[in-house]
Amino acid sequence: MTIKLILAGCGNMGYAMLAGWVKSTKLKAAEVLVVEPAEALRSRAEALDCLAVADATGIPADTKPELVVLAVKPQVIREATAAYKKFGNGETTFLSVAAGTPVATFAAILGERTPIVRCMPNTPAAIGKGMMVMFSNSLVSETTKKDVADLLSSSGAVAAIDDEVLMDAVTAVSGSGPAYIFHFIECLTAAGEHAGLPIQTAKLLAMQTVYGAAALAAESGEEPGLLRQQVTSPNGTTAAALGVLMGGDRLKNLVAEAVEAARARSVELGK
Repeated sequence: MTIKLILAGCGNMGYAMLAGWVKSTKLKAAEVLVVEPAEALRSRAEALDCLAVADATGIPADTKPELVVLAVKPQVIREATAAYKKFGNGETTFLSVAAGTPVATFAAILGERTPIVRCMPNTPAAIGKGMMVMFSNSLVSETTKKDVADLLSSSGAVAAIDDEVLMDAVTAVSGSGPAYIFHFIECLTAAGEHAGLPIQTAKLLAMQTVYGAAALAAESGEEPGLLRQQVTSPNGTTAAALGVLMGGDRLKNLVAEAVEAARARSVELGK
């Protein structure tokens, strides 16, 4: 069967995407060639019945992929991309999930006529609950954009932006965002323990409450502000707590400050 997709890198994110594609039948295993130097990681791809090689020199000479997915760490993305230069300036589209690396960097390596899609995923993609945001250069056709979005949808929700500059804001909100939520769970757990709950009970309450609230917000169709109001009885316990969190826009300002710090750092890393 013809190789349609080359996946460069089968680490946590690469493998999560690969498993989603194969298990959802968006791609047949035989249509994917995985390039991964680590034997243990190659074996994971092979367990999905995908062909896997140690480096780009192992790609069959007659391979003409529709898509090359670059799922390697940002620190080595330039070196890794150069190994696929022979597919540049042609009909092959490149999809990068490396944080902070702009489309211009890939174009400089692969050629200015290369169709390139940049994607910012987040870690919940590993369980099919991720948030993927795409930016495509002008050489990517509308059909290819739809095909790439469909492929990414096996890992969660997909959105597109028209201005690459906004990728720094995307990184700050959804890319780094899971860490903010994990820390909130840590804080809510610690607060529950301080209030007298056994640690395991506090942890369960914190995690399930965050999970359930997020699911309700996603599935109810209601605005989060309205859902908040529905939980909040006048002069009740929730109102007392929100008086602390919302007084003087305390939490709103803190989150805004955190997101801005992440956005500014993303700008720095992209230079």
